[in-house]
Amino acid sequence: MSPEPFDAVDVIRAKRDGGAVPEDALRWMVDAYTRGYVSDAQMSAFTMAVLLNGMERDEIRVMTDAMIASGERMSFASLDKPTADKHSTGGVGDKITLPLAPLVAAFGIAVPQLSGRGLGHTGGTLDKLESIPGWRAALSNEEMLAQLADVGAVICAAGTGLAPADKKLYALRDVTGTVEAIPLIASSIMSKKIAEGTDSLVLDVKFGTGAFMKDPARARELAETMVALGTDSGVKTTALLTDMNTPLGLAIGNANEVRESVEVLAGGGPADVVELTVALAREMLALAGQPDADVEAALADGRAMDTWRRMIRAQDGDPDAPLPVARETHTVTASRSGVVTRMDAYDFGIAAWRLGAGRARAEDAVVHAAGIDLLVKPGDAVAEGQALFTLSADDGARFDRALDALDGAYEIGDTAPETAPLVRERITA
Repeated sequence: MSPEPFDAVDVIRAKRDGGAVPEDALRWMVDAYTRGYVSDAQMSAFTMAVLLNGMERDEIRVMTDAMIASGERMSFASLDKPTADKHSTGGVGDKITLPLAPLVAAFGIAVPQLSGRGLGHTGGTLDKLESIPGWRAALSNEEMLAQLADVGAVICAAGTGLAPADKKLYALRDVTGTVEAIPLIASSIMSKKIAEGTDSLVLDVKFGTGAFMKDPARARELAETMVALGTDSGVKTTALLTDMNTPLGLAIGNANEVRESVEVLAGGGPADVVELTVALAREMLALAGQPDADVEAALADGRAMDTWRRMIRAQDGDPDAPLPVARETHTVTASRSGVVTRMDAYDFGIAAWRLGAGRARAEDAVVHAAGIDLLVKPGDAVAEGQALFTLSADDGARFDRALDALDGAYEIGDTAPETAPLVRERITA
């Protein structure tokens, strides 16, 4: 057996002392960790050094490329149409993938959305879609390609073969306090997206209480890092910086978010969900060569809805089947008249999670009917006794803990709050 060409301690020291790790040494570090030669303890020291000292743009590119090289790369070269994908950093009530994928596919673009499950207060796209009777998340690569060729859109589980180094590294970061390192977040997200083989990618990078990045400046840094990574890897990439201080839309949960998504596809739905869906669709279509596509028309005339129904059926779901409804509900009313000034996304996300809409551990099941339906949003005038939101659960014993999470999560005042734009900024290479 030939000796290892590098020593993990040397790589750790280089980053500990604020230096850049040479490309061949960094590629070796990722590979050696993936195959078990570099220990968890050594990689923990390295990730902490990255958290404290950062990485140069070229180092992040090499790290990402090394993670891609740890697994398989998909190719959509056999399709006779361009591919466009979207990734959101996650939030509360963020169901945008559901209406967005069929909307963009209605213009002849292939949209491969390899999605995940929820953990903690942010819901997972697959959990939402599994509210639909019969719908299945697991597709083979052959099934996925066939569906993209036929329907144009697919939302399914990512295969285990994409960037296995990321899966191992993410689990380590989670238990060592290094999740927040921007170079590691960026390489984690982008290694999977680049390995997926899309031609172009639009990033929805959220900031605010309900987002992973609370601070807009940190969210912008992450967006800029990921756009640079995509560009350096030959993927056309842009990002929108979007506000996640207030829940997105009126539905927080799984089945209720599917209902809301279908409303958007039917030409209705909450204004903020429509606004963000349209903004991201325009970005995706522009990168795919259709900058003048009339996105609103495809929502109004039923083309997007037709694609949605075909997409659901292709994965054995019944788009006409009734969605699950919770056994118990509890409605919260206004204690005074006035104007809703604040609804904290994070607290509402935690409350929905406690109702059963999310999971605390990866192996937990979600309750598809559980969640929260907002009846008002910040800026709305309310009268004393008016219903503000309704909690839904299969077990009424869950309401108390959910209501505890909502203590102080919303306010009613005398003057309307200042309105902030939902899309704060557009970031390009």
